[in-house]
Formats: sequence, C-alpha cells, structure tokens
Amino acid sequence: MPETENPSREKILARIRTALREPAPHHEPVKAGPIFAPVTDLLDRFQKECGINITEFVAVPNLHVSASAIKEILAALPPGEIFVQDSPDLRELAAEWQDGRTIQWSSEGGPKESAQATISACEALVAQTGSVLVSAACGGRGASVVAPVHIVVATINQLLPDIDAALARVQERGTVAQNSFLCLITGSSRTADIEKILVMGAHGPRRLIVVLAMS
Repeated sequence: MPETENPSREKILARIRTALREPAPHHEPVKAGPIFAPVTDLLDRFQKECGINITEFVAVPNLHVSASAIKEILAALPPGEIFVQDSPDLRELAAEWQDGRTIQWSSEGGPKESAQATISACEALVAQTGSVLVSAACGGRGASVVAPVHIVVATINQLLPDIDAALARVQERGTVAQNSFLCLITGSSRTADIEKILVMGAHGPRRLIVVLAMS
C-alpha cells in the first residue's frame, strides 16, 4: 500500500525534534503555603459551619446538663428504642433521659431499623468544616446511619481547628489502631440529585444534633 503524504505530521515531528535539542528550562519549586486561613475562634466557626451543614447545635454548661438537653430532644421524637454507645459517661447520663424508653447499648449489638435515635460520643469536632469525627467505638458503621436522628455528645476540649489536627489527635491516642474505621460526618444526610430538590435523610439520619458541653 503506497504511503500517503502527510505534511502536517512532518511539521509536528520537526517541531518536536527541534524542541528536544534544547534543554528544558529550570523552574524553582513552588513553596506550598496554607490553603485555608487558620481558624482563630473555634467555637464561632464551628457554630457557623453547623448552620451551613444543617447540623443542630446545642451548647450546655457541662456534661451533667447535657442530659437535660438530650431528654428534651428525645421527648419530641416518636416512642421507640434508642441506640446508645456504651461508654461510662453515657451510662451515667442515661438515667436522667431514659424516661421509660428502651435502650439498646452498643455492646449488645448493632442498631435495629426500629431505633428512633442514636446517641454517641465522638473522637473530635472539626471547627473548619463543622464535622464530627467518630470511630467504630460509637457502635459500628450502622450507628451513624440507621436511626433517623443522631445525637452526638461532645466536650469543648474535643473541638479542634481542622481535619489535620483531628486526625493527629486520634493517631496520638491510638484510636486508629484500635478501631476498624473512622468516619467524618458533615451535616445531616441529604441529596439534591433529582431535579435539584433537597431530600433529607437520603443515606442516613435526617437530623444530626451536636450537644457540646462547655466544661
């Protein structure tokens, strides 16, 4: 088969050959700086991000008062079982807000689909994004997905400026080695994939509530 003339191809190859004869210019490496401005007021930033993420935020003076806040939240929910992370603090608080409800502790197995709410602790709060960092200790992967409401009980010393600080915290404490997974939760579950109509609770809880003890 005779070779077809292709002048454009020859021009392109000629340019490549010419360019290869010249050494490539040297560029100084770009020094990477911070991508985001540092967070100065952790609490204020976290509250603002919670509003953007459709996360309900409740500040209380201390852990003891958080029990009253949880009781008020539960009172507005339909009757039914509550799935709770089995931790010493939540065991102590449960006596005040149980109010006749059945509690399934995480040590007894994963949450049932009939659960009205999950109550858990967290590993850290991220001010920059309004996120909650949880681990398998909260009761497994289903703990933050199955129930329509997820209540997170946290303390002010768990509030950190950014994700790097949060991951460094759990690494230092051995949380990564002790748990099968870590999960960052940023707001209530939602999607607007279909005709840009916002649907809450698409892949998890319709409500994410952070109860933060200030001391």
